[in-house]
Amino acid sequence: MTMSTTTQNRLESRYAGITLEGDPHALTAWFVVVLRVVMGGMMLFAGLGKFAFVSGEGFDATGYLVHGVDAASPVSGLYAAMAGNAALLEIINVTIPVTQVLIGVALLVGGFVRLAALGGALQMFAFYLGGWEGQLLALFDSTLIYAVVFLALAAIGAGRILGADRYLERLEVGGQTLLERFPALRYLMG
Repeated sequence: MTMSTTTQNRLESRYAGITLEGDPHALTAWFVVVLRVVMGGMMLFAGLGKFAFVSGEGFDATGYLVHGVDAASPVSGLYAAMAGNAALLEIINVTIPVTQVLIGVALLVGGFVRLAALGGALQMFAFYLGGWEGQLLALFDSTLIYAVVFLALAAIGAGRILGADRYLERLEVGGQTLLERFPALRYLMG
């Protein structure tokens, strides 16, 4: 296997008067793909494990919303109210596993990565808020780290590296590429 170490990669960003620059290693693209696949697999199996045909019992968020949320959490009252609303709870019980499976599949194939990563980040942030005890030392935990990793995958455009987004964005529709024809898709793909 031959590996190119002469490829020049460059990261640059200028925002709010701050400039960030760096020269990532040639292996960076490979690790982005690995990270996308690992996060996709994590979400896919988390979602599948919530279905009765896999785990033997259907997912019920009541236990987490009532007992899993720390009383000091800024969302404890909101989550308890959600658990007390039967119609909303039923929506949550379906939405969480279905979206986790969809996020996982999207990340694994590298399609609509930005949309999937945003969905993953929102779920992780919701779990983070539910578990935060209000203590400074508990500020950084794994769910917050997962949320940031999802956002990083979106920012990198991880679907363009050995992913379906690379091909979907170049797909011709009516003589234009998909992104030229539908520019808003650039916020969902990549």
